[in-house]
Amino acid sequence: MIYLYAAVLCGYLMLWILSWKEEGKGPFQRMAMYFWRRGQSRQQRRAGRKRNWQRDLYRRQLGSKLKILQPEVAVQTQIRDHYVSLYSLLLRIGFLGGMICLGVWTAAHSSPLLKEGSYLNRNNFGEGEVPVSLSARVEGKEEEIFAYVVGERKYTTKEAEALYAQAVRLIPKVIRGENDSLEDVRTHLDLVTQLEGYPFTISWESDSYSIVDTDGTVTNEELKEGTVVTLTAHFQYEKLAWDYQMYVRVNPKLYTKQELLRRRIEELLHLQEEYTGTTDKMILPDKVDSMPIVWREIIEDGSGYLLLLALSVAVFLFWVRSREPDRLLENRRKELLLDYPEIVNKLALYMGAGMTIRNAFFKMGEDYRKRRSERKRYVYEEILMMCYELQSGRSEREAYAHFGKRCQVQAYMKLCTLLSQNLRKGSNDLLRVLRQEADNAFAERKNLAKKLGEEAGTKLLLPMMMMLCIVMVVIMIPAYFSFII
Repeated sequence: MIYLYAAVLCGYLMLWILSWKEEGKGPFQRMAMYFWRRGQSRQQRRAGRKRNWQRDLYRRQLGSKLKILQPEVAVQTQIRDHYVSLYSLLLRIGFLGGMICLGVWTAAHSSPLLKEGSYLNRNNFGEGEVPVSLSARVEGKEEEIFAYVVGERKYTTKEAEALYAQAVRLIPKVIRGENDSLEDVRTHLDLVTQLEGYPFTISWESDSYSIVDTDGTVTNEELKEGTVVTLTAHFQYEKLAWDYQMYVRVNPKLYTKQELLRRRIEELLHLQEEYTGTTDKMILPDKVDSMPIVWREIIEDGSGYLLLLALSVAVFLFWVRSREPDRLLENRRKELLLDYPEIVNKLALYMGAGMTIRNAFFKMGEDYRKRRSERKRYVYEEILMMCYELQSGRSEREAYAHFGKRCQVQAYMKLCTLLSQNLRKGSNDLLRVLRQEADNAFAERKNLAKKLGEEAGTKLLLPMMMMLCIVMVVIMIPAYFSFII
């Protein structure tokens, strides 16, 4: 994995060098601008070849959406900024993910426990055991994996004997498992090889392996009467050994050649543990049955999962950002619908005060320009655009038509149609029609507000269900434990 992470970082370095002269606020934006410029160059070179109509259609649709959101900015500039923003986001996530993965890998491989492929450092007395994952590979055999623990330095002989006396009194109760006593064994025994808090390695022997296995498995399906089995527990500690007898059932297990090889390697490991227990290093066995063993430490750094997570996050955020124009368009549509009654009311009010339609729009645009810094409203931005068209010499009929087309909302198209018909035919009922339209628009706005409230309630349903589950868990868990007690 380190080669992959190094390749990623080298790729970023090359991009940083190649994009040094590009425009942008930071290195990632310059890299994104470099990608955009190279993509445009490739498209220009392929202009005479077969074009990708799906990509061209998507870009035209994207340009239309962005033009609606920001009509004062050129379409090509908005498309370029949109893609540069997406590329910059992907590059940031890729760089951050690569750095995190490299850090995790470095931390995992900076201090390996296996030294020179042949020994493990041992902790001093009282510092605890050293867990390590190892793999043993023998020529012509399958690789075996071990979760091994290098023990610390042990007790003196006197201390070991005192601990043995305590362990002997404890062992009958520990190994009986779910049985009432060792005199009436009917289920599996728990033949431990280690006692918590004690330094002994315990091995087991039995005089009847067909009934009780050394791992505590009891085979009593075909027994016709109770059979007493003598089980001997060999307590081993360094060069000290004790034997303790009790009753158990043993059933030997049939091992494959690979399993026998594993047991042999485990025996060699235990022998090496005994021989090197007082040294600073534990020398691993180099041969088993005259066949060499190659040891390799298994290090799980988890950086690969982090890389997969980073890629998943990048894809998800790319998908979210690519849908941003659609979300903004929907928000714009809702805002235009909410502002429509206000626009119609103002038109009716100004015309009732004696203003013309043209002057009424100029009045609304001028009022909005004064408070434009407080909050941007899409409909008033379109009104300002219409005022600029009127000031540049465009006719009112064309300006109203362009206004309705830019809004892309049925209500505004209807309003612009009314205004255009009034200019073309002339009518004294326009004020009455506008007041009636204001009443209808107010009613539609109330319905829209009600619909938005229902949508908000639906969105809150999932958090409410989650809170309900949490409350039920908080109530039921204490009740369950009190019932058990």
